[in-house]
Amino acid sequence: MANDPDIHSQVDAALARLTGLYPKLIDLSLGRMHRLLGDLGDPHLRLPPVIHVAGTNGKGSTIAIMRAVLEAAGYRVHVYTSPHLVRFAERIRLMGALIDETLLLALLEHVEAANAGKPITFFEVTTAVAFMAFARIPADVVLLETGLGGRFDATNVIAKPAVTVLSSISMDHMQYLGDTLARIAGEKAAIMKRGVTCVSVIQAPEAADVIAHAAFEIGATLRVQEDAWRIEPDGAGLLFTSQHNRWKAPLPALLGAHQISNAGLALAALDQSPFAIPAFALRLGMRKIEWPARAQHLKHGPLMKILPHGWELWLDGGHNAGGGAVIAALADDRWSDAPLHLICGMLSTKVAEDYLRPLAARAASLDAVPIPSSETAMPPAELAAAAKRVGFTDVYVAESFTAALKRIAAASRGRARVLICGSLYLAGEVLRENR
Repeated sequence: MANDPDIHSQVDAALARLTGLYPKLIDLSLGRMHRLLGDLGDPHLRLPPVIHVAGTNGKGSTIAIMRAVLEAAGYRVHVYTSPHLVRFAERIRLMGALIDETLLLALLEHVEAANAGKPITFFEVTTAVAFMAFARIPADVVLLETGLGGRFDATNVIAKPAVTVLSSISMDHMQYLGDTLARIAGEKAAIMKRGVTCVSVIQAPEAADVIAHAAFEIGATLRVQEDAWRIEPDGAGLLFTSQHNRWKAPLPALLGAHQISNAGLALAALDQSPFAIPAFALRLGMRKIEWPARAQHLKHGPLMKILPHGWELWLDGGHNAGGGAVIAALADDRWSDAPLHLICGMLSTKVAEDYLRPLAARAASLDAVPIPSSETAMPPAELAAAAKRVGFTDVYVAESFTAALKRIAAASRGRARVLICGSLYLAGEVLRENR
């Protein structure tokens, strides 16, 4: 059965074995992926139409919005995203539901046998598993998120997607993608394909120039926000306009002004796709979007019981400069009515100062905490020092996010708001603890 604890443990064991097949967690290349897919019978050549999404921030939200609208329209939708928060099965959705873990285990074991111990990264294996599932089970569309970058990402073996999508691009993963915005944009723009339309939000000028040049060189049609499509307020909802469509929709269920831009990008991708989108699907879909750990309000569970009555607890997995700016804007727009306390854990591969800088003037305190589930977690003392460097004055080091919650609850008077933030890995631990 899908919820059998024994199946869970067998899936975890298979994932652990496959993780050990390559000395590096990330090694961007397509050679190993093509070899493995060939050994599996090239399942990526037998997929439904693919909408391929790359970018730094907003990829997952854009896919969540497309999924909600497409499913409301009656389409059968497969989805591949990463990372997961609680269980690996969250990465693969088959026709509206998380992959059954019995099927997941069978596919993992099949891929493991076909790979026969050859060097392969964890993300390459799991992408191959997703492609096998998508090829076996009929659907109308695959929503496919890149893991890192684009050019050598394991998902970039799809030769002719229906549409490619570029969300907001900013500085992140510099050790893999390059140390300038132009280089990072070039890597992500490489998901574009000849003869395939690419839709993009407004990008920073340095990134926009690279993307436009890449589209010209590749022979892709580039449709950029404001030039080819627009999203704007319309009463209590939104109005999307393009050459083909004029769509009215409710505000997305996801919180934050940035989600309006993500909604526009999602609708721009659907506008260029082969799928008809009726008005009722926009009305229903935009209200039913689900995307955990993105400005998620935790209203119930054991963690809420730690806080005084009337307090709010929020969770967000943003972890780069763009993610920090999003939370800062949310604090200005929606959270100025009560003190904001941050509980933050980050990975050592991130630039903590870039994430924390826009939050320093908006937070009453920061507790730096560990992330036990990650081997690359930043030591809390190091994170606390980074917070002080960018202007935080009330900074603490806690042994866990639960201990930090208890400290904040004991030290604060009056109504307050707590945000646990800085990493999707930390967000996953919070969601597991709060079940």
